[in-house]
Amino acid sequence: MAEGSDGERERDAVNFAFIEARLITSVNHLRTAIYHAVLAESQNNLRTKTVHSEIIWALNPSNNITEAMRRYGVSDSATALVVVRVCGPQLLAEDVERGMDAIVHGNKVSFALLKDTTDWSAVKKYHKLGNEAGVRNLQGDPERERVAIDGIVVSSVAMKSVMG
Repeated sequence: MAEGSDGERERDAVNFAFIEARLITSVNHLRTAIYHAVLAESQNNLRTKTVHSEIIWALNPSNNITEAMRRYGVSDSATALVVVRVCGPQLLAEDVERGMDAIVHGNKVSFALLKDTTDWSAVKKYHKLGNEAGVRNLQGDPERERVAIDGIVVSSVAMKSVMG
């Protein structure tokens, strides 16, 4: 990237969290990670370099930043992504959306469709829930199993700052 004001503009143009949508279990999962990252930034307690990378780190069940970026950050093979921008009130939502449209090529869809994107097998694998009794006992009921998995995953994100 360029130096000076040109570099600052280039960095600002990609100042988003680009998240692999297939690993997000619910809007609450995403909100919990965002809240965690914003709180860490407000307390000057980021474990990563930016609030946006902190969101991605918070989503991952381990404390390994590289692993978090590899799993929850987008890759060339990503077919669905969630884009998050954390900013102050001086930046209007329309400006954020315009900036997002300039760098992301694809269709915007409602968060209501997020549940159709989730790869529950990958979520269970990454969170090591395959042998979890509460999940295993619900295997014949996919809807209840997903609710249980989401509860565990959201709780793990919420507890990460306390446990980590």
